Amino acid sequence: MLPPGRSVRCRPVGPWTMTALWRQHALGHWSGYTIGMKTAVSLPDRVYREAEGYAKRTRKSRSQLYAEALAEYLARHAPDEVTEAMNVVVDELDDVEPDAFLQRAGQRVLKNVEW
Repeated sequence: MLPPGRSVRCRPVGPWTMTALWRQHALGHWSGYTIGMKTAVSLPDRVYREAEGYAKRTRKSRSQLYAEALAEYLARHAPDEVTEAMNVVVDELDDVEPDAFLQRAGQRVLKNVEW
């Protein structure tokens, strides 16, 4: 901590401010010199070279590029998990007959949907 009467100028660091970084460190929520999980991955040479070139052209760090790419990949594949979960529910309800009200309501909704 800083001595009484001293302050630190805060400027944004990505989504974080220095104050937030100090607070996280003081509370013991992170350690080391970076925020987030560090990991090592093996990439084919061609993919590595293309990623390095893209990072330089877009002026992004390698970490930022890989984090954004992985986040985008996960967002694209999340619908697969939703579909799978819905299929499990449908399979469980397969033997249940819907009542007349639900059938009419479903038909009404489907008539108004643009296919």
